[in-house]
Amino acid sequence: MSEKIRIYLADDHQILIDGLIAVLNTNKNFEVVGYSLSGKNLVEEVADKNIDILIMDINMPAKDGIEVLKEFNTKGFSCNIIVFSSFDDLKLIKQVLQLGAKGYLTKQSAGDDIIEAINSVYGGEEFYSKSVREKIFQSFTENTKQVRKTTGPVNLEHITDREIEILKLISLEYSGKEISDALFISVNTVETHRKNLLKKLNLKTTIGLVKFALKHNLINQ
Repeated sequence: MSEKIRIYLADDHQILIDGLIAVLNTNKNFEVVGYSLSGKNLVEEVADKNIDILIMDINMPAKDGIEVLKEFNTKGFSCNIIVFSSFDDLKLIKQVLQLGAKGYLTKQSAGDDIIEAINSVYGGEEFYSKSVREKIFQSFTENTKQVRKTTGPVNLEHITDREIEILKLISLEYSGKEISDALFISVNTVETHRKNLLKKLNLKTTIGLVKFALKHNLINQ
């Protein structure tokens, strides 16, 4: 990587900021260019410093993370935001993702997760810590027949129960082998279902599957 990934931190606890800086400074491809202990003026500071990644808490004084995300959208500033929160409430997770956050980590995440999240988001992907993925997985509507009866903007009649199961697991970044083990089917069968699912949902890659599920209320509050 020719240029370092420029990272800005926002959290109201100095000790946590110091810990994050210590972790990130172990990676030669990262550069922490600043931090803030509140959400006040955060959007302007990030824009002025030409930040690649903003790692931000939700619970901050003066202006919380939700307000910051809304301000980014209102002002049209583009920034890759990873939420770093002690909360893993599904309603909050849905809200920040719908507001444009590219990742969600809990503060119980290991340093390796933080580094992987930064690299993934910088590379154009999304990243969720294990507990957040599990929360999303558990919240997928279990009764697919009930989903099919809803009058949403999408018709799920052409999606099979098996494909919905695979949609859940792909959205949580399970590998083909992990899905085959979980569902007792071959890897080739998983790949066939994946291709059929993408075609039926008119998606080009698997990255959009979680967004699809959020948009069409396949995840409960």
